[in-house]
This record gives sequence, C-alpha cells and structure tokens, in this order.
Amino acid sequence: MTLAALALAPAASVASQGGTPEAAKRTRAAKLRLEAFGSCAGLIRYGRRFAPRGPGAGPPVPVAEDITLIPPLRDQPVGQGPPLPPPRSQEGADAVQDDSGTNVQEAGVDEPDIVKSAGGRIFAIAGGRLNAVDAGQLKLLDSLELEGWGHQLLLSGRRMLVISQDDSAGGSGRIRAFAEVTQLTEVDVSDPAAMTVLRTERIRGVHVSSRLTGHTARVVVWSRPRAATEPAFRSRLRGWLPRRVLRSKVTGRLRFRQAARCRRVLRPAAFSGTDTLTVLTVDLSKGLPAVDSDAILSGGQIAYASKDSLYVATPRWTPEPVGSETPPEDAGTLIHRFDISDDDSTSYRASGRVPGYLLNQFSMSEHRGVLRVASTEEPAWWPGRTDGQSESRVTTLDARGGALVELGHAGGLGKGERIYAVRFIDDAGYVVTFRETDPLYTLDLAKPAHPRVAGELKILGYSAYLHPIGGDLLLGVGQDATERGTTLGTQLSLFDVSELERPRRLGHLTVEDSSSSDVEYDHHAFLWWAPSKLAVLPVHSYAFTGEDTPPFSGAIGFGVERSSGISERGRAVHDADSDHWPWPIERTLVVGGRLFTLSQLGLEMNAMADLSEQRWLGFPRP
Repeated sequence: MTLAALALAPAASVASQGGTPEAAKRTRAAKLRLEAFGSCAGLIRYGRRFAPRGPGAGPPVPVAEDITLIPPLRDQPVGQGPPLPPPRSQEGADAVQDDSGTNVQEAGVDEPDIVKSAGGRIFAIAGGRLNAVDAGQLKLLDSLELEGWGHQLLLSGRRMLVISQDDSAGGSGRIRAFAEVTQLTEVDVSDPAAMTVLRTERIRGVHVSSRLTGHTARVVVWSRPRAATEPAFRSRLRGWLPRRVLRSKVTGRLRFRQAARCRRVLRPAAFSGTDTLTVLTVDLSKGLPAVDSDAILSGGQIAYASKDSLYVATPRWTPEPVGSETPPEDAGTLIHRFDISDDDSTSYRASGRVPGYLLNQFSMSEHRGVLRVASTEEPAWWPGRTDGQSESRVTTLDARGGALVELGHAGGLGKGERIYAVRFIDDAGYVVTFRETDPLYTLDLAKPAHPRVAGELKILGYSAYLHPIGGDLLLGVGQDATERGTTLGTQLSLFDVSELERPRRLGHLTVEDSSSSDVEYDHHAFLWWAPSKLAVLPVHSYAFTGEDTPPFSGAIGFGVERSSGISERGRAVHDADSDHWPWPIERTLVVGGRLFTLSQLGLEMNAMADLSEQRWLGFPRP
C-alpha cells in the first residue's frame, strides 16, 4: 500500500486562495482524503472517542464475535491431474468462441457467480454443494458439500475460490446473535473427479463483492466493529478491527491475523463512522491466505472494477439534524478507489463523493483513467423540509492528490424519477429513468470535463438492464407498462444508438402478463450468444392460463436482429415431478458450443435452435 498520496494539502495553501471557487474545491478535496492511524493505540483512541456517534451509514451489518471455532474440512487426498485452463469471461458482444463464460461488466475482469466453466468442465453450486460436470458427456464427476450459504465462485487454473457467508459458531452448537462471517474456501479442482478443500480463511463481516483479474482476486468485506454493540471491547483492538483466521487442511493449524496492520488502516479526515471496509488480495496461483490486505474506516455497498482500479461506494455518514428548523447535511455517496494493477498487492489511492445514491455496479465505469458515475438525488426527509423533486446526473471524476475530484457533470435527468438502468460504453453513457414512462438518455462523455446529454427517447415501460450486442445496438430487459406506469410484464427492447442525438427503438416484445425476470436485478442471469444472435433469460409468470396449467417458470430464448427485431425461439423448463411446479432456471451458459440451463435440480443440455431438452443430469439432493 502507498501512503504518499494521502498527505493533506497545507492549510495555508487553501487559505491563500481566499474565497475563490478553486479554494472551495481544494477544501472539499482535503476533507475526502484519507489519513493513516499509524498505530493500534491511535485506532483504539479514535474508536472510543467516536463510538457514541454510531458505527456507520446504511443498514446495520451483522456483527460476528471473534472467530475461534472453525468447521471441519473434508479429509481426502489432494487431486492430481493437469491444470485446467483459466475461465474466459467477456462482454456479450465479443462472444465468438465456444464458451460463453460469466456475463460480466468489463472484459477481462471476472465476477463471482454460482457457475463457472473451463476445459470442458462445468462447476455449479446447487443445494449447498459444488458440483463438477463433464459437459461433453453431461456426467457428474464429483459433488462437494460446502459450509455456509450464498456461495459464489471464482476460478483460475486448478484453484477454485468459493466465497460464502457463515456464522462464527462454526458448528459448535452455540447460538450467537449477529455473527455473520465471510468465508473463503480454496478448492483444488485439478482433478474434477476428486475435488479437495485445501484451506479456508474467515473474516468477520459481509461479503460486498469480489473481482478476478488474471490470477489475482480482490475480496471486499464490510464489517461492523464488535465494540459498537459491546462497550467492554472498546479498549481492545479486536473490538475495532476484525480478525482473519486461516485453517490449513494439511496441518489443521489455525493462524490469527488482524484484517490489516494498524499503521495501514485509514480513515477519512471527517468522521464517517467506525465500520471497517477490508480488501483482501488473493493470489490464486498460490492459494490462501491473502497475500495483502487493506482496511479503511468506511462502509461498503457497491463494488466495481476495471482492469487497473477497484472502486467501492457507500452512502456517506451524516449526523442527525439539530432541529426541525435545520435541514440535514447533504449525504451523498462516498467512493474509494484502489489500485489493482499490481498482481501481488492492492493500494488505496483516492476518495471522492457524488450527490445522491447509486443503483448498482453499472452506475460506475472507468474509461481512460476517468471515473463516470450515475446517481439519483432525492430531497432528504426532515420535519421542516421543502418540496422538491428527485433528479439524476452523471458525474466525471479524476484521482488527484488522494482525492477523486469532479471534472464535470451532466444533470437534469428524469426529474421526479429515479434511475432504473445504466450502461457506459467507451465515450458514451446510457441512463434509463422511470416513473410513468421510460426516458432513455444518451450522453456524450468524450470530453470528461464537459459531459453532455446528447439525446432522449421516451417509451412506455422501462429497461432494468442494458446489454451491448454489437453494431451500435443495445438490448434492454425490463417491464412493459401502461401510460400511468403500471407494470404489465417482462419486456425486451432493441435500441439503435448509432446516433447519440437520435436514439431509436427498433423493436420490442412483451413476454406475457404478470411476468418478471431475474435479469432485472442480476445481470449474471443473462446470456447473449452472438454466433446465434440468441438472448436467453429466466422468466417467471404468475398468471394462470388454466386450472391445470401452473404459472411458467423457466428460460426463454429470443432471436435478436436489427432487420427483424425480437422474436421468441423457444422455452426450457426444469420439472421437479408431475405434482410440483417447475423449478426456477437460474443460469444459462454455452460450453463447447452447447447450450445448458442450470437450476437447483440439475443441469440440462438444450437445443440452441429452440431450447428443447436434449439431455438431463440431476444433482444430489441436499
């Protein structure tokens, strides 16, 4: 970690600027830069001083007690065999190979998901187990029981990193409140027929998100200090800084470490809570433990990464207003930037702030070193509030001297509405806002200091996810709606954005009444397979079409072309048995040129042309 960039601008230099706008900008930047504690005693004093003001912003994070008991690991020999090739995750518009990989935001930056594929093998989470499948024969090779819940996978070579949530009881039988823990499990998958757990590393807190570039994973964890709820721990380091616990399968030994060294823990110049944001750097070519860790006193809710930078955003902590006559302080969202260009380390670089709140990871995008952020401002509620409207904007920021400094912004998007979807592509931005109609705004971001709204298209309904499919085309997935904003069902829209000033909708299709899709809130559920011009998404319909016909739950494939628009090609359903409704299909992927659909029941091979079933593999039941 590099601390040189954290030096504060001398107060005299700010004062010498008088009351100029430049002086105000420098003052704001100084408040955003982070400072190092330098010692454990300093961290403890800070925590005790500010403990009465609250741990942080946002919803409370479950607080785990110290991790002292670790679940037993599976006892079996390490698998032998040739290393698997690395997974290939990519933008959908570039899908020209035999494997689709995970649908990710940035090419070359993999994201954790419930399924990964490599070397003709599929690794899928179902029923709390990691299942290894030979895709060519559709044969189950091995099934490994996992601890915890919410499992997600990252794969590099012969090592799988399983990220999950657990509690600190660790199988002891003791019930402990507020005991959520993030567990990293290293699995040797060099022989998929004999997968082996090698090590685990646990840290108190909630997993925000992770990214994998090359063979290096960054895992972001948000922790609430134990001292926040247990005053007896306010004079002890472990009351303020979470611990990491490593267990080796080979020796069974436990090793305890702090989340980061005290002298490298950073805090904002202005108090922003006592929550801890930890970034663990894991070299998957070596395995656990993490080779580097960074910690700052901050919350963390949304993570985004380019190949060189990791950004973590969280609502800014603000004090309660003094009285009904005083409006609350403008909160906004804090954004912290980390440099991840070095495979073996992660370095904090800068912090900044944008007004309002962010929708999801697609609200951020880095291009040529400039961060673009889409946010929605809403009038803060307080007893003496005045009338106001929500409004969205796109802000451009650059890292300078330890601060993310605003270069410019384009505002006035969707007054009285909020953002439903964002996508940044090269020098362009696309923002969807909605209340009754769906304005799709196009933005010209070629000049970061002067971003501008280039065009606007109003249609009924909205898109909650935008996906580039090549040829200046965007495919939107969301909801159709009436003129009054009442949603009707899942809708796909095809947009031509070749001219930013004149975006057009070339075609749209509404699936059926009362339907929805997981793609609206989870882009990993979306598949775009360019060679077949095929889009596949899970769809759930809640409208009965007859007494003996249950609602539909499965996957639907759509052909998408500029000339002919959008048309349905076929449907896939995973049936439990004749007495139950179909099980939801959670993912669709292409491996070896073959199409597969995944549910908690199993894996199905489907025809690319119409999604009809070709072969079926059931997974072990939990």
